[in-house]
Order: sequence, then structure tokens, then C-alpha cells
Amino acid sequence: MTDNIAIFDRMPPRKPAGFGSTAAQQRLASRRRADARFRYYGLAAILLAVLFLALIVLDITIKAWPAFTHTMLKLDVPVTAELVDPAAPKAGDYEAVVRNALRGLVPEVKTRADKKVLDSLLSSGAADDLRARIMADPALIGQTLPADALLSSDADLYIKGVTAKNSTMPGVGPIKPSGTSGTVTLDLTPEALTAATSGMAKNGEGSVALDTAATSLLVAVNGGVIKVTAIAAGKAEGEVLVPLASDSAAAIGTWRTVQITTPESSRKINDRQIAFLEVLKDKDIIEEKLNLAFFTGGDSREPELAGILGGLMGTAYTMLITLGLCLPIGVAASIYLEEFAPRNRLTNLIEVNINNLAAVPSIVFGLLGLAVFLNVFGLPRSSPLVGGLVLALLVLPTIIIASRAALKAVPPSIREAAIGVGATRQQAIFHHVLPVAMPGILTGAIIGMAHALGETAPLLMIGMVAFIADVPSGPTDAATVLPVQIFLWSDLPEAGFQSKTAAAILVLLVFLVMMNGLAIWLRKKFERRW
Repeated sequence: MTDNIAIFDRMPPRKPAGFGSTAAQQRLASRRRADARFRYYGLAAILLAVLFLALIVLDITIKAWPAFTHTMLKLDVPVTAELVDPAAPKAGDYEAVVRNALRGLVPEVKTRADKKVLDSLLSSGAADDLRARIMADPALIGQTLPADALLSSDADLYIKGVTAKNSTMPGVGPIKPSGTSGTVTLDLTPEALTAATSGMAKNGEGSVALDTAATSLLVAVNGGVIKVTAIAAGKAEGEVLVPLASDSAAAIGTWRTVQITTPESSRKINDRQIAFLEVLKDKDIIEEKLNLAFFTGGDSREPELAGILGGLMGTAYTMLITLGLCLPIGVAASIYLEEFAPRNRLTNLIEVNINNLAAVPSIVFGLLGLAVFLNVFGLPRSSPLVGGLVLALLVLPTIIIASRAALKAVPPSIREAAIGVGATRQQAIFHHVLPVAMPGILTGAIIGMAHALGETAPLLMIGMVAFIADVPSGPTDAATVLPVQIFLWSDLPEAGFQSKTAAAILVLLVFLVMMNGLAIWLRKKFERRW
């Protein structure tokens, strides 16, 4: 022992490395650089997440925008007694009334085939507003009424430029058609030829490579439309799609060309329908209006008539039943387990099962609802009542866990102070502990409800995937919910339902943001500081 002490005494003393030494400064600078890098990494991750979220929302908004407006035809409709009997206005042929008014705008259309193409531009619900007006006031029969006729979804999307890429060029020179129907020839000046064939491949002087299978070139002149099939040596040959009013020469600015670069085989609307729409454009009777029916109507097989009110009402009834069941039961269960229940094997088993239920896939709750609520208790299928019961089972474990965490976060001094001044245990919990824990309890409940709002799988199992056109008037009526309606629309082939799907997603996101905003507001409102 003495020898070891002597050895240490003979060792030269080490100089302590102070904070001013070079090595210490280097280590300090390295730690600061690492700290700065970590902050930058975190900021970059947040900015990247915000960027992705903004891109997703922007993409959904762009796709959803066409669904918030619809295209109408402003018509003067003669309501005749031959089609609408004043004695029985409900049985009137309002569709024929609107069709006749539309045909009167294009008197050159004579054949049955052309009339059928013209009628196809109208929606099956084009006469709904007129019918409602006549039913409200039968004295209008026999008059000519201004009415808005709804266009079909394909025509609407063409007007908005969604389904067919097209560009319109005004005529820069005079043009002379050789006839008013059938196959005609158009005399074009070099300037008119250059403008009409802008962007097309040129074979040689005055010759254009016109691939009619890939590109459609329409000429709107003299109240009609010609589809060009060949261009060479300053002349264009084409087929008349809409008969012309005359074969006289058209001056500069009185005609135009429409070049459609989307192949006819790749779109729902054909060139003949587009030709009629171009004629209606010239008559200045097409206008876009806010699509209030999207928010006030039920579901439909026709994209232009489909609305989300049925899904919204079904969602509202389902969420009310879910909240009315899971909030009081979940809070009561959490209070008992956290404040009153003895610590034994039974309560431990209950707590483990609650935690396990929170991780069970949602489809399992759907199977449980199908087996118990529908097959055993015989509750109405596809109803918000059953949907609310199933979602309450799904959300209940989440609310219990969140409520217990909120109660556990309350400082013990509040309980002790309440009991110290003479309050019973029950009074201390309900009068002092529970109000302090209320922000966390409400936040957990609203987050659980937001989770239930976006669920689809359990509702599919209980039949809420069915097509329901009527708006439910109560929790026992057949209904669907907004997530299921989005699922149904996304699987339909019509192009009009693509924008309706994106619009419904946007509405659902707005509801989710509002619910999360409500959770933040409740937290701030009930939060107590000490």
C-alpha cells in the first residue's frame, strides 16, 4: 500500500484541460454543429411533410373544383297543354317540353338521328326545376317560361375542358362552304389555313397531315359545324355534323375552328355532340352556376345529379349515436378504473383487454356488429343505429385510455386538498379532479370521433355500402356515410364521379379539420393553470 502511494507521488502532475484549451473548444464546436444539424433535419422534415400535405390538398382541390359548379342551358320553354295537362300537371311530359325548346334553337336539325344526339346533351334531370315550378303554380301552363336545363355530365365536363383537350382559334380570313349538308368543300386563304392547322404536321405546300383518329378539327361557320377530313392546296374537305344555315361566304371573325387533341375513342363525348355544343356556345345560352344540388341532393347513378346530403345525414346520425354511447360509458369506465377500482388480477385483466381492443382491426368490430346487432337482435340493416353501435365499440377503448391518462395527469395535491377540507372521495373526484382532467378527456373523445368518422371497413360489413338514393330522416332509416359514399363513387367508371369523389373527400377533410380544431378550442377553454 505504501509502495503504491509512493509511485503516485513520483508521477508528474497532470494539467487539467480547461474550457479554454484547443481540444475543449473543438469538442464544443463539434457539439454545436451536431445540434444545429439536428435542428435543420427536424425543420426539413416538417417542411417536407407540409409540402407533401399541400400537394395532396392541392391535387384534391383541382380535381374537385368541377364538381362545385354545373353547366346549364338558358332556355325559353313553351309549356303547352298538349304535353302538360292543367288538370293533372304531375303526369306531364316535362322532358319533352324541354327537348322541344332545345330543338327549336337548332331548326336546321331535321333527322331523327341528329335530334337524338342533340337530346343526349341534356341530363335526365334537366326538367326537374321546371316540373317543380309548374307543380307549385299550375297557372303557368300555356306560357313560355325561362328555365335552366341541366347538361349531362359528359357535356358539362367538355365545357369545363376536363375530358377533352381543345383549343379554339378565330377565323383570320374569309371562308366559303360549298354546301349546307353532307360532304362539303371549304375554300381557305393561306392565312386561314395556317391559323386553322396550328400545331399540325405539314406535308408540303398547302398540305396538312390530318390524322382524324387522333385529332378532330371542327369548323363552326354559318350556324353549323363541319368536321374537316382532308386539307390540301388551300381547300378543306369535310363532313357536316350540324347543318349550316346557308352556304354563303363567311367574313373574317364570323367563323372559328376547334381543334380537339384528345382522340374520339378516348372520350365519352363524340364529335357530333361536341359540334352541337359549339353551336349552343354561339347562341350564348350556356352558363356555369354554383352546384348547390351537390350539397342538398341525395346519391344518384347520374354524376350530374349526385349529391352528398344523404351521406352527410347518415354520418351525422351515426356520429351522434356513437358519441352518445361511447362518451358517457368511456368516461365512467375510466373514472372507476383509475379512482375506485381495487388493484387486483381482475382489474389488471380488464386493463389489458382494453389496451388490446384498441389495437384490434376495425373489420373485426364490423363482423361483431353483423353477428350480434343484425343476426341476434334483428336491428335494421344499413341503418345509422347499427353503424353508431359498431363505431361506439370501436372508439370506446380509445376514449377510456385517453380519459385515464387525463385523470392520471391531475396532480395528487388536488385530491389531497379536497379531502383535507372535508370532501368525500366522490366529491373530490367529481368536483375537483374531473374538471381539471376535462380538456384531456374531451380531446381524446373528439380524436376518437374523428377516427370513427373516417372508418369504412366496419360499416361495409353491416350493409351501409348499399346504394341509397333517399336522404334518411331518422337513425333507423337505410343510409350510408360519407366515407362509404366516397368508396362507392371512386369505383364507378363515369368521369363525372371522379370530380365528385374528390369533392366529397374535400368535404370530409374539412369536417376532420373542424373536429380537430374543436378539440384544440376545448383544451384551451377548459385548461386550468396552477
